[in-house]
Amino acid sequence: MDTQDVKKEIKKVKKVVNTNIAKAKEKGAELEGVAMKEINKIKKEMEVTSKKVETYIKKNPEKAAMIAAGIGVALGTVAGLFMGAGKTKGKKK
Repeated sequence: MDTQDVKKEIKKVKKVVNTNIAKAKEKGAELEGVAMKEINKIKKEMEVTSKKVETYIKKNPEKAAMIAAGIGVALGTVAGLFMGAGKTKGKKK
């Protein structure tokens, strides 16, 4: 293989690489568009859910307060268990 053949092969490889780069960029833009649509869809769903929760709280303030208190107790208990478990690992009896 002489120098000319090597140059031709390099040009072929460059062409293939550039083609694949262009395809990858195109696919990336396509995926970005799909992702943005999904993000907007989830955002709308969250807004609807938020409005439903807000309405429920206004109609049932006592229930909402009890639910919030229950969730707070549950999260506090779990956090306490994790914190307590971490302290007992290093202690010797």
